[in-house]
Amino acid sequence: MSDDEFARLRIKRVVHETSDAVSLVLDVPADCSDRFVYKAGQFLTLQVRVDGDDHRRCYSMSSCPHNGNDLQITVKRDPGGLVSNWLNDTAQVGVEIHASPPDGRFLLGDTERDIVAFASGSGITPIFSLIGSALVSTRRRVRLFYANRSRDSVIFGEPLTALAAANAERLSVTNHFDDEAGVVQAAAVEAFASASGDVDYYICGPGPFMDTVENTLLSMGVPRERLHLERFTVAPVSDEVAATSEQTEEVVIELDRKSTIAPYRSGNTLLQTARMAGLRAPSSCETGSCGTCMARIVSGSARMLNNDALDDDEVAEGWVLTCQSLPTSRTVHMIYE
Repeated sequence: MSDDEFARLRIKRVVHETSDAVSLVLDVPADCSDRFVYKAGQFLTLQVRVDGDDHRRCYSMSSCPHNGNDLQITVKRDPGGLVSNWLNDTAQVGVEIHASPPDGRFLLGDTERDIVAFASGSGITPIFSLIGSALVSTRRRVRLFYANRSRDSVIFGEPLTALAAANAERLSVTNHFDDEAGVVQAAAVEAFASASGDVDYYICGPGPFMDTVENTLLSMGVPRERLHLERFTVAPVSDEVAATSEQTEEVVIELDRKSTIAPYRSGNTLLQTARMAGLRAPSSCETGSCGTCMARIVSGSARMLNNDALDDDEVAEGWVLTCQSLPTSRTVHMIYE
């Protein structure tokens, strides 16, 4: 993603949702409004300067594209996060933020199947947008299981209550508080989903929460294609997994009609390899969710650590998410198309 793709958005309003989460309502300039038309569930990539250095982070839209409200993102403070802390502590009305156009595949499908959503913590952000969109633009019913550390940490508690009251026949919300009931276990997931029937599942939250929900639903016989996941972070590459790429010597990368032979360093993803070769390869979320970094392998092989963006047909055609792919052959030839 080049710097030219970023636009200057001005903070129009700051809403402190909780003590550690803030929503930023953004004013999109008229000359780039067409580029910022978005779908529920998508995210923005922000470029923020902190302490003299530029940093890029992805944040989901929490606004609904169908109700006429301004574009809004919601950012929860990460105790060790540079950008999330900066936004929570210093974001003010009038400040300009550089953002790239909306991206992401965590979207409502073209179906009338009802929705069962599992959210935890800041994972409510894209799901809140999806819920609003489903209620306005479809006839789908929505059931939400919403986990938080405590009652004080609930983001969008009042808006969700109001939505459920206004759409009593189509939206129900079940809250789970870790400090009262313990962390979410498989039994709670199974109890909530057991009577769901033929539905689509949307899951977003911390890694352990998502793993529990995903594994439980799969063990219940839910088809994988009915699971829609959005990950904000991914686990680091283990030594065992990294060892599978030790045999790789080089990666041939075709980008912008130019071919580059890049030496390979063990443990690096294909995206990291492209960057180390000085290439400005496309990327955005870097968690395997959006598909921006996808490239096609025409010879050799690679293993994806996480894939929440490509379907089985795309994988069969050789497409990979380069941010999640470790090469597994001596050479790999990939093309960004």
